[in-house]
Amino acid sequence: MIVLGACERNSTPGGILSEDQMVKVLIDIQLTEGIVSALPIPYDSSQVLYSVLEKEVFSKHGVEDSVFTKSMLFYLEDAKKMDRIYGRVIDSLTVLETTPGKKEELF
Repeated sequence: MIVLGACERNSTPGGILSEDQMVKVLIDIQLTEGIVSALPIPYDSSQVLYSVLEKEVFSKHGVEDSVFTKSMLFYLEDAKKMDRIYGRVIDSLTVLETTPGKKEELF
């Protein structure tokens, strides 16, 4: 039973996105933020646009915004996990930025 309990503590609780899912969603969120921030539109308009695009990101990944928020709060409680997740996000964004044709595949 001790082994079982140890395994349960390391697993992701129900209603929380896995690390792999978080990485995928965060990649698209970072790309969306970059696109919106680069547009020559007023700040308030960019916030409205971002909200719409963020919903599309969640829809693309089959994730509700409340589940994403709950997952972010969960991972923020563990700095090592969050560092690992964002490390993967940064690595993926770097590959997208440096690989010709990769950006176009996303949209």
